[in-house]
Amino acid sequence: MTNIVVLVKQVPDTYSERKLSGSDNTLDRESADAVLDEINEKAVEEALKIKEAGEGEVTVISVGPDRATDAIRKALSMGADKAIHVSDEALHGSDAIATAKVIAAAIGKVEGFDLILAGNEASDGRGAAVPAIVAELLGLPQLTYVRQLNVEGTAVKADRETEDGITHLEANLPALVSVSEKINEPRYPSFKGIMAAKKKPVETLTIADLGIDAGEVGLANAWSTVVEALPKPPRTAGEKVEDEGDGGSKVAEYLVAQKLI
Repeated sequence: MTNIVVLVKQVPDTYSERKLSGSDNTLDRESADAVLDEINEKAVEEALKIKEAGEGEVTVISVGPDRATDAIRKALSMGADKAIHVSDEALHGSDAIATAKVIAAAIGKVEGFDLILAGNEASDGRGAAVPAIVAELLGLPQLTYVRQLNVEGTAVKADRETEDGITHLEANLPALVSVSEKINEPRYPSFKGIMAAKKKPVETLTIADLGIDAGEVGLANAWSTVVEALPKPPRTAGEKVEDEGDGGSKVAEYLVAQKLI
């Protein structure tokens, strides 16, 4: 029996206009449609495949505002069994380190977990750091950029793909695995799954429930902040070169002036 935890995140839809808040330069989540991050769907799918190959339970964990419940429900409608939702206004603006601390504390609420699955990176931040930080905080082996995964008894085996090639990895459970976009194609929730998800338990926790002080999280305690953000300037017309027999020389002179040659 494999007890699996899947980390999921609700993110602004990539097809929506995304912008920063004018008040504190954090992501304006209310201005865009929100969806379950695609890489997280793949992590959920992989957990379900492992569960269906034997026995087990899949618990979804998400940190986010109240509307993140929609992303959690989608994971439940795919087949996950239950969820933990950490929602607290004090978390607004938290960086990767603070977020990982909260996630690690939430995982501690799951009794006897064997495997933690996550996506390599979220589409709204692309830091690709949270899974590794969570593994470090929990003292777990971490297998990252995984494109193929197998659980065999008390061990997990994976193929890790990077620009340098494919590496074969193995670790004893419990372990944390972050998957790449090549891991699988996630299923679509069925009508039966959607209806069943409405009855599945979702435990909502605050940072106080996790024993975390507000002074450890939030924008005021982040290690990095966005100081200023300006819209991209509109495109201007390029410089037109009239070729009167000396077009090549004019282009070369322009490139030299721009220090391109």
